[in-house]
Amino acid sequence: MAPSGSGGVRRRCRRVLYWIPVVFISLLLGWSYYAYAIQLCIVSMENIGEQVVCLMAYHLLFAMFVWSYWKTIFTLPMNPSKEFHLSYAEKELLEREPRGEAHQEVLRRAAKDLPIYTRTMSGAIRYCDRCQLIKPDRCHHCSVCDKCILKMDHHCPWVNNCVGFSNYKFFLLFLAYSLLYCLFIAATDLQYFIRFWTNGLPDTQAKFHIMFLFFAAAMFSVSLSSLFGYHCWLVSKNKSTLEAFRNPVFRHGTDKNGFSLGFSKNMRQVFGDEKKYWLLPVFSSQGDGCSFPTCLVNQDPEQPSTPAGLNSTVKNPENHQFPAKPLRESQSHLLKDSQTWTESIANAGKGKAGMSNPALTMENET
Repeated sequence: MAPSGSGGVRRRCRRVLYWIPVVFISLLLGWSYYAYAIQLCIVSMENIGEQVVCLMAYHLLFAMFVWSYWKTIFTLPMNPSKEFHLSYAEKELLEREPRGEAHQEVLRRAAKDLPIYTRTMSGAIRYCDRCQLIKPDRCHHCSVCDKCILKMDHHCPWVNNCVGFSNYKFFLLFLAYSLLYCLFIAATDLQYFIRFWTNGLPDTQAKFHIMFLFFAAAMFSVSLSSLFGYHCWLVSKNKSTLEAFRNPVFRHGTDKNGFSLGFSKNMRQVFGDEKKYWLLPVFSSQGDGCSFPTCLVNQDPEQPSTPAGLNSTVKNPENHQFPAKPLRESQSHLLKDSQTWTESIANAGKGKAGMSNPALTMENET
């Protein structure tokens, strides 16, 4: 019992330590409020109109910053739905049989009707041994959370949470509003910083707060601008941080733009169709996180064939052919513009019928 007890203590200690970056940001934010609202606006500013304008704009940015930060921290990451978990009988087969063809057959049967298109580097079905489930597209196992996270981007220590499908929009808004917050403070504090630096104002308690506030705001502006710009680029390409470092592997091979549907659709996939919610930290992303539209160059032969008589030449504006398997209802509207979603003809499936699939080996991805 002693080892398990000590292990539990270590886990609790780690949970406490994980909150240190969040506490640091919160304390820094609290001090910045005091330094700007009290020491700069109320104590140092002499013009009443300037005070009112600066305080109103500051409190608006402060509220949006705190709101988006809170949502990023406390929005629980979404995990794969039950249909991706193996049944009790399938789990027994995996445990009882030696690794080999029996495992491959179990995974083939389990993944047959699932909307998955990505594979491991070796061409195997993406399976998580710890969670005992078949990973949906863009899903990865977080070693910190010890869970599979839908559309995982990364685990961020500054929010003590996994950034994924459920809170990626909140994370982007957190970066945006924190950047605007720092830029606004640096811009409005600059003239007072110069006046204190050149001894143009009396040496008071506010001097320290105003000078350090400018340095902190300018420093964070530089780092946040690069991070925010990088994630804007990821959104425009419909990539996650993990996919940017390692291109997703499809049945036909790697495709760095496999999930990209064009700039407009990529934006709407994260922020939603209703633009009035884009700047608010409320969930409006499209889909369920378990399946995503793809721009597959080649049809996946492992997916079910389509009814005969359907046209296979319909492509999106980027000239990528869409996958043959119908998407979920929550996902299919991503592909609707001036054209209708159709499927490939049965001849394409028949031409590949009888082809044996390459060995699908399990790969432990933790």
